[in-house]
Amino acid sequence: MKTITNFIAVFALAAIFTSCNQNDEGGKSGAMASSAAEKVYVSPGEHDEYYAFLSGGYSGNLTVYGLPSGRMLKEIPVFSQFPTNGYGYSEETKDMLKTSFGMVPWGDSHHPDISQTNGEIDGRWIFINENNTPRIARISLETFETEEIIEIPHSAGNHSSSYVTENTEYVVAGTRFSVPYPQKDMPIDEMKGNFRGPLTFIAVGDDGHMEIDFQIDMPGFNYDLSHPGRGESHGWFFFTTYNTEESHTMQEVNASQNDKDFIAAVNWKKISEYVENGGGETMDAEYVHNVFDHDTQTTISTTKNEVLRVDPRDIPGAVYFMPTPKSPHGCDVDPSGEYIIGNGKLSSDLTVHSFSKMLDAIENEEFDGDAYGIPVLNFESTLAGTVKEAGLGPLHTEFDDKGNAYTTFFISSEVVKWKLDTWEVVDRQPSYYSVGHLMISGGNSRKPDGKYMISLNKITKDRYLPTGPELEHSAQLFDISGDKMELLLDFPTHGEPHYAAAIKADKIKENSKKIYRLDENNHKYAAVNESETKMVREGNEVHVYMTTVRSHFAPDNLEGIHVGDKVYFHVTNLEQDFDVPHGFAVIGANTSELLIMPGQTKTITWEPKKPGVWPFYCTDFCSALHQEMQGYIRVSAEGANTPMKWGLDDEYTSN
Repeated sequence: MKTITNFIAVFALAAIFTSCNQNDEGGKSGAMASSAAEKVYVSPGEHDEYYAFLSGGYSGNLTVYGLPSGRMLKEIPVFSQFPTNGYGYSEETKDMLKTSFGMVPWGDSHHPDISQTNGEIDGRWIFINENNTPRIARISLETFETEEIIEIPHSAGNHSSSYVTENTEYVVAGTRFSVPYPQKDMPIDEMKGNFRGPLTFIAVGDDGHMEIDFQIDMPGFNYDLSHPGRGESHGWFFFTTYNTEESHTMQEVNASQNDKDFIAAVNWKKISEYVENGGGETMDAEYVHNVFDHDTQTTISTTKNEVLRVDPRDIPGAVYFMPTPKSPHGCDVDPSGEYIIGNGKLSSDLTVHSFSKMLDAIENEEFDGDAYGIPVLNFESTLAGTVKEAGLGPLHTEFDDKGNAYTTFFISSEVVKWKLDTWEVVDRQPSYYSVGHLMISGGNSRKPDGKYMISLNKITKDRYLPTGPELEHSAQLFDISGDKMELLLDFPTHGEPHYAAAIKADKIKENSKKIYRLDENNHKYAAVNESETKMVREGNEVHVYMTTVRSHFAPDNLEGIHVGDKVYFHVTNLEQDFDVPHGFAVIGANTSELLIMPGQTKTITWEPKKPGVWPFYCTDFCSALHQEMQGYIRVSAEGANTPMKWGLDDEYTSN
């Protein structure tokens, strides 16, 4: 009996083991889930293999995730005020949100793109566009902070952005909505032939500094997405267009009348040479350019008043239109630069154009007329191939390192894998639900990494615990290293991520800044040691030079402030240890708190409305005595003659 019992136990264990292996290989649920969990598990103290940067959509920011764990590591404030650290509220950063429309405290961020060298992502900066108030931002991947924002004049709906050329010579900003160029009051129903769609090319210096080089005056279509050429097609940029009907109402019907819309092929090298030789004409423009100066730790904001306009019809060979199935969304270029994929949203097929065939068609003048003077190439002449009946609602395509392409299908909610050259579908996986963009690390470069793919889904439904009428959007991580895609992880994302970019962690993490050196702090109001702390009155303005260190402020008692004063707290964090920020908050402030990094100075304004004694404190838990890290401000009535004095440890200074 004992022998039989042992035999049954061994048989049961063998059956369980076999079942686990079968489930792993077949990608089933249950046992597969534990296998997938092992693949995404990053143990405490270990680091993720990749940084992934997801656009924040209507949050206006950029979020950083680790892969494969799916852990959110940071939210980087870009176009929106961020009370977590005072971005957009502090005196040093509020001007980052200046525009020609005034201070705009919110943005709609869509498409991050990492800087490149020789067509490979290099980890220096990441750029991201703002759709509503057209802007491009540059974020340092040393500090993970927004360093520069440039407004795009004469644009509306900055959507086909912010993709970079393969040596980061340019970052582009294409307009989604055609508009009068320049803006003027005119009847909307007269838009056809009168509205324009300017495409802006922003030069990027070796230090990352951005300047608008030129704007191309394009026909008044809607410019949806774009990607640069690479390899043999380096020097070109490709933009999808829709609404070539130039309709102004009921676009879901009226902008889908034509059988085909266009991919605009722009020879930016030719245009750049034309501009360098004095071509183009300046036109009036009002736009704001904001740069964060790390030396002074403040924002320099400049209003500019002109831009260089280029008419592509003046430059033979500058721009061509390639017909592609109607209402295309994504415009994607494979790592070799040979294939340009036009994702016609209303087609079940994927259309692939050939760059070399396009050049032949141009040379042989295989044109089917023109659109506002820009040659339209013959559709068949540029066609490389068609992926037949791949799915419903194709949107975006990315590439791995094995000659495969991956396309999202919004309506059929799936990611489809297919082979370049043969156009054969080799795999498909459901995505929950209504997938938009997808991302492969380096998938928008000459050297993609074929390990992971993320699908960024628009609808969440039943993926997570319910949280009222709205859930965070869903992202799904797939292992694409094998023949078949394997779903590993499903994790929530903040805002509505559109596109994402990822890079191997070892290209960034060793260069990540840990502290700001106090001896390099040239902030105008910095106090780099406690002996420099003071209060200075200038009329009804009071400047408080304050320091913070574990676990006290200096000074921590202030008197002589009156109702009606405007008080500037300039707080310098004296710490020089990694990951020891300090916070500062005061009751009655109408901005936000501050979060000050080691060696950094930040400023908050406070306008007391009532007499009394008001506390301030550190908002970031910094030590065992964090609760004791506080101080008091005495506020006297307006016109009172209370003398100004400040102190620490009962030692007061006055003036």
